Amino acid sequence: MRRADRLFQIVQNLHHTRVITARELAGILEVSERTIYRDIQDLSLSGVPITGEAGQGYRLLRGFHLPPLMFTEEELEALLLGARMVRAWTDKGLAQGAHQALLKIEHVLPDRLKPVLAKPELIVPDFPMEGMAGEQLQILRQAIREQRKIHIDYTREDGEASCRLVHPLGLVYWGKVWTLVGWCELRDDFRQFRLDRMQTVRKLEQQFETITGRTLQDYLATRCN
Repeated sequence: MRRADRLFQIVQNLHHTRVITARELAGILEVSERTIYRDIQDLSLSGVPITGEAGQGYRLLRGFHLPPLMFTEEELEALLLGARMVRAWTDKGLAQGAHQALLKIEHVLPDRLKPVLAKPELIVPDFPMEGMAGEQLQILRQAIREQRKIHIDYTREDGEASCRLVHPLGLVYWGKVWTLVGWCELRDDFRQFRLDRMQTVRKLEQQFETITGRTLQDYLATRCN
């Protein structure tokens, strides 16, 4: 981490409502306490109103706020394009998250940059997901995050129906089509499942363990070799 980024993170972790020790800050930023002491001193000398002392902890004086984030036009266009992609090609939960993120960014932008967020030149076609794929995506994201097994009723490429118990590991978007990468208990191996071929998806209460040889990183390594 660059020193400038570390100083920014220190200020972000300081609050006027509670004291935080150098040891806590060192743990968060993965540096030594001596580094924190030196950074706190430099921040104080630069005008950041930090109260407290070594051994007791630090906090910001009430009323101090960091200046709003500043973006270049290209950075804003990148954020705008990414948010439009999320809104067009993912589920309702992520689409709402992208919308709220843009509102927060707009709130802190100076007036001269706000027109960038309304630029129509970056167009993202809204390809509707087939069947229940949008709802399946949200369920699968939650299952991956919670590391829970899923049961799927699936239509194979040859048209045959199949039921699978899967450890969901990751989601891949190929352009119009989302696929799930998972460890299939039936095949005892990695498999990919297209969301538009899933008839039903159930997130189970049973969790799966992280096992060497069965992780998403392991799958990606096999695909690259």
